[in-house]
Amino acid sequence: MEIVKTLDLIKKYFPDLTDDQYAKFAQMESLYKDWNIKINVVSRKDIDEIYLRHVLHSLGIAKIQQFKPGANILDVGTGGGFPGIPLAILFPETNFHLVDSIGKKMKVVKEVVEGLQLTNVKTTNARVEEIKGTYDFIVSRAVAAMPTFVHWTKGKIAKKSQHELKNGILYLKGGDLTVELRDYPKARIYELRDYFEEEFYETKKVVYLPLKYKP
Repeated sequence: MEIVKTLDLIKKYFPDLTDDQYAKFAQMESLYKDWNIKINVVSRKDIDEIYLRHVLHSLGIAKIQQFKPGANILDVGTGGGFPGIPLAILFPETNFHLVDSIGKKMKVVKEVVEGLQLTNVKTTNARVEEIKGTYDFIVSRAVAAMPTFVHWTKGKIAKKSQHELKNGILYLKGGDLTVELRDYPKARIYELRDYFEEEFYETKKVVYLPLKYKP
């Protein structure tokens, strides 16, 4: 099997993109390559495989849950803007709030958001504990073990659910999660190899953890 690492990979799994969405995904590579020279937010190896290792990985969340117009999504520890930016392109009527405590990373994220003209994205350079408000879902890519992540995001889940899945966390993780999730019997693991055939996704997962609203 030929290993596809280019933009064609996105079209392969998301064939119904609009011309505008496709153009935005196409623009991501050059924006990140330009900014990565100034501020390193993506490793050299990964920047050449940005669609395989970052963009499609982020969109794995969309295979589990399609976000509705008007929904509010918090991306914690967004790093270079993943998974938030690809999801914001895919769901242009959903509101995304991208947060990271590292200023130089958020500078790149802000510039990429502006370059892509994403009007549905808000960026904040802060610790997640400092963020006010509640969200339908909190997304992230393995910034901490689940117990730590749940603690960080306490009190940030909205009361009313409007999606197929109840409000909670959608977390991109890898490897054996048995120990990490032992205190979360309601957690559900989705294997990304069931959705994407590339070898990179063999051990990658989306962990869904429903959380109750706590004022």
